[in-house]
Amino acid sequence: MPFPEILVVDDEPANLEVVRRFLQDTRYVVSTAGGAQEALQAIDAHGPFDLYVLDVMMPEIRGTELADTIRTRQPGALVLYFTGFSDALFSGTRKLRDGEAFIQKPVTKRDVIEAISLLLYKDLRGPRE
Repeated sequence: MPFPEILVVDDEPANLEVVRRFLQDTRYVVSTAGGAQEALQAIDAHGPFDLYVLDVMMPEIRGTELADTIRTRQPGALVLYFTGFSDALFSGTRKLRDGEAFIQKPVTKRDVIEAISLLLYKDLRGPRE
């Protein structure tokens, strides 16, 4: 079975690097994008990813809007929101959907790995082999 492929999208290069570093010793294949347009281009070039880690507050469009766009192409897409603004994530009447979770910045390596494991495998420890 191939390793899960993850696309991390954040307009802050330092955040992209932190997540990449957190996941470098895992079995995940990580790609990054600096914004929504770059993310959609990566998806067009690569095809669907197994999981998307999306910053909520980006200048082009919000992570929630990007997730909606991704889901028009990939209805069952798994999304982990990576945000310093959880109040923005839940503005209005919005609630997390199936296949969505969020972690609050700043995050630890454990936070990221556990959240990804829960979304992909429904288990904190990742795949059971």
